[in-house]
Amino acid sequence: MQLDLLLLNATVRTMDPARPRASSLGVHGGRIVVLDDPGAPAAETVDLGGATVLPGFVDAHCHTTWFGLGLAEVDLSRCASLDELYDALERGMAARPRDEEWLMATGFYPATVGGTLPDIDVLDRLTGSTPLFVRLTSGHAAVVNSEALRRAGILTPGTPDPVGGRVVRDHAGRATGLVEETAQAMVQELFRPYPLTRIVAAIERATARYAAEGITTFAEAGVGGGWIGHNPSELLAYQRARDEGVLHARAQVMPVLDVLHEIGGLGDGSARGLDLGLRTGFGDDELVLGPVKVFVDGSLLGETAAVTEAFCGGHSTGYFQENPEQMAAAIREAYRAGWSVAAHAIGDRAIDFAIDVITGCQDEHGRRRFPNRIEHASITRPDQLPRLAAAGICVTPQIGFLRPMAAQFRRLLGPQRTDWTYRGRSFLDAGVRIAGSSDRPVADGDVLRSVQAWTDRLDGDGVRFGPAAERLDVVEALAAYTSEAARALGMSDRIGSLTVGKQADLVVLERDPVEVHRRGDSVEHIGVRATYRAGRPTHRAG
Repeated sequence: MQLDLLLLNATVRTMDPARPRASSLGVHGGRIVVLDDPGAPAAETVDLGGATVLPGFVDAHCHTTWFGLGLAEVDLSRCASLDELYDALERGMAARPRDEEWLMATGFYPATVGGTLPDIDVLDRLTGSTPLFVRLTSGHAAVVNSEALRRAGILTPGTPDPVGGRVVRDHAGRATGLVEETAQAMVQELFRPYPLTRIVAAIERATARYAAEGITTFAEAGVGGGWIGHNPSELLAYQRARDEGVLHARAQVMPVLDVLHEIGGLGDGSARGLDLGLRTGFGDDELVLGPVKVFVDGSLLGETAAVTEAFCGGHSTGYFQENPEQMAAAIREAYRAGWSVAAHAIGDRAIDFAIDVITGCQDEHGRRRFPNRIEHASITRPDQLPRLAAAGICVTPQIGFLRPMAAQFRRLLGPQRTDWTYRGRSFLDAGVRIAGSSDRPVADGDVLRSVQAWTDRLDGDGVRFGPAAERLDVVEALAAYTSEAARALGMSDRIGSLTVGKQADLVVLERDPVEVHRRGDSVEHIGVRATYRAGRPTHRAG
């Protein structure tokens, strides 16, 4: 047999405990067929000159369409003051195409501009009759102008807030322009659904960036509805991107709970799903339906996460995104119909709820091949660790939040809860699997930067966040974005390690992260030389 591709003279770290190292790797038909056979005949042979080969990186929780759309919107991420933000919006207004009705901006993080919000009067002066939508980096709130509020019918004082959201008003009852959680949807419905062609273009932009960073598989955490969705037929956009050859990474797509509806044919009792009985696992290696995404609570920085004790300096304990009893019933109905569950739960009170509901579903209907998950699992009390492990629930904490957000976390949580926040080692010691993820574009999506962050847990000022004992070693951190993330996606039989028979998804790095870390250097500056999916290059440096 002639190989399609043979990689020689490499440090191959397979992330497979049964065979952790190799020096060459051969591919045929998109799969790994041989290790350590440098003399095998091949149609293409590449001498890597000592470069390191790892399994392709997996981002187990990101927002690809949102990220891709943001790459074409006004970028506020580098604004260090409100004046710079206003200048960026003014330039955006000047450059806005005539056929664009809205001015859209992304990347706004209040802490970078002193923790203050834009003045709605200034925004109105800059934008006039053009409606404005500025999404905060958390995704759990947005800033809009008066024209957007007027069109949404929420400019008038006394307009009621939706369940699970809030239109923030000043002491006189006037809207400030900040809309939180589900209140965002009141404005978003004015410009959604996005055209499918625009979503396909966003997917192309985003996944090209993923490929450049060594990412070969990702999970899109919420499509089709709610404040996170962009089009009721968002899955079709992914299908079109695949058909057009612009889906540059494998995609697992999670529909939000809102889009599931009552279905029949399953016997007695109520079930909630999609038509024809579609459920978690439908699809193939390139595009597959993942768990149903459930928003239990909100965000930590917005103080909308559901916690058991009030945030420091206030009385708020956050809130659930929906009536808990109704939410639990809907989750049970979805699970009965065959859906695994990915529950967004940031506060410890929300984590209690998620564990209770998921455990009850598993007790009644058994565990799924695609594991149940808790997204973020940000503030996890010690007593919750054994419950997570016993239930086999995977967690997806985002270590990338620490550098930009650690100071605010400390301020809101105090010392004890800071020690419980974005845990690492204590998850593993308890037997809880960590799936590496970014929540991009909420935080930086560069995997090697996140690997470094897991090993040092330093904030933007170089101060360690939480106990030093929570750090992971570099191999454990790499596993989070390869073998462990693949398990969380229910795909460990196909990806996640460089094992004979698995898909030839791999990343070629300029240097070996294990050796770089051993010397005390940072792995985040290692260059990505090439990325392959099923043995075909999706990125080559230069």
